[in-house]
Amino acid sequence: MPFTLFLALKHIRKRLLQSIITVLGVAVGVMVLVTALSLFNGFISQLLRSTLQATPHITLTGFDSATFSDDKAIMKKIAEHPDVVAVSPFLSTEVLMARRANSQLEIEGRQAFSQILGIDPELEASVLSDLPVLANQTESIKNNQGIVLGSSLAARLGIIPNDDILVNNLTQGRESFKVAGTFRVGNELIDSVLSFVSIPTLQEYLGKPGEVSGYHIRIKDPEQANVIGQELGQMTGLLASSWQNIFSSLIEQLKFQKALTSMVVFLIVLVAAMGIANILILTVAEKTQDIGILRAMGATQGQMMRVFMYEGLLLGGTGTILGVILGLLIGLYFTLKPFPLPGDLYFITALPVQMQFFDFAWICLVSIATSVIAAIIPAKRASSLDPVSVLR
Repeated sequence: MPFTLFLALKHIRKRLLQSIITVLGVAVGVMVLVTALSLFNGFISQLLRSTLQATPHITLTGFDSATFSDDKAIMKKIAEHPDVVAVSPFLSTEVLMARRANSQLEIEGRQAFSQILGIDPELEASVLSDLPVLANQTESIKNNQGIVLGSSLAARLGIIPNDDILVNNLTQGRESFKVAGTFRVGNELIDSVLSFVSIPTLQEYLGKPGEVSGYHIRIKDPEQANVIGQELGQMTGLLASSWQNIFSSLIEQLKFQKALTSMVVFLIVLVAAMGIANILILTVAEKTQDIGILRAMGATQGQMMRVFMYEGLLLGGTGTILGVILGLLIGLYFTLKPFPLPGDLYFITALPVQMQFFDFAWICLVSIATSVIAAIIPAKRASSLDPVSVLR
C-alpha cells in the first residue's frame, strides 16, 4: 500500500466517529438527490405517456376553428407523407353534461363540462393506438350505440355504463345519450374532460352533416411533430398543432422545477463537503508535529498534500457510493409500490420512478469532485508547513 494512502486511512480511523458522520452526510445528500431526480424523471415520463395515449401527435384544423367539409383527397394526401403512420377525421364540440335527478330514488342531479370528440373509431384507433377505449368500445361507437366518458368525468356525474345522460351544447341543443362505457389513461386533464361518440352521431346532434373539425395524425417519431406538422400544414392549407405546442408550457415548467430541485438538494452535498473540509482542517491542526517529523524524514510537499487529498476522496467516495445504493433501494421500493397522487392536482394518479444512468453519473462525479475540492485547502496547508518551524 502506498505510504500516502496508508497514512490517510490511519487518520480516518483515528477520527472514526467524525468520519462516519461525514460519510453519512454525503450519503444522505446523494440519496436525496438521486431519489428526487428519479421521481421527477418518472413524473415527466408518466405525464407524457398518459397524455400521448389520448392526444394525437399532430392536429390539423381550420384557421378560424370553424368546421369544414370532410375531404377524402386531403386525407389521402396526408396519409401519403412518408412520416405519417395514420390519419383520422374528427369533429369536436364543448358541452355541458347533466345527470337527471330522481326524487323517488333520492338521486341528485349533477353537471360537468366535457369536450366531445366525434370519431371514426377504427381510424382513430390507429392514431391513438395506446388508448384501450378505442379497441374495447369500437363497436359501440361505430354503431352509434352511445357515448364513452372519461372515468373521472363519469365519477363526477355519478354515471355508470347503460345510464342515460343529457348533453347540452352552446346553442342550447339538448339530447340524451346512453353511456356505452368509460376509459382511463391516468391523466386527469383527459380523464375528467374527454368523451367519445361516432362522427355521424355528433354531426347529427350539431346539425352539421358531412363536416369535420380537422384531422388527427400519428407519426413515426413524436419528437418530430413540430417539423412534420409545419410540412403538413403547408401541404394542406390547414393549421397544424403538435402535442408539444399544446403541452409546451407544462413540460418546460416541469423541467425547470427539476433543475431547481436538483440545485437546492445539491446544497446538502455541499454542506457535507464542508464537513469533510472541517475534519481535515482539525486533522492538520492535530498532526502538525507529525507532519513536521515526516517532512524532516524526507516526505515531500506533494506526498503530504496527497495524504489529505486521499482522505477527502475516501470520505466523499464512500459517502457517494452509499448514497447511490440507498437511492437505488428507495427507487426500487417506489417502482414496486408507486407513490399515490391526487389526480385532480397533479394530473396523474401515481408517481412512478425512472432511474437514468446519466443522472447517476453526474451526481457521482459532482459529489466526489466536491469532496476532493473541499480537501484542497487543508491539504495545501499541510504541505506548506515548514518542518524547521514546527520542530522548534
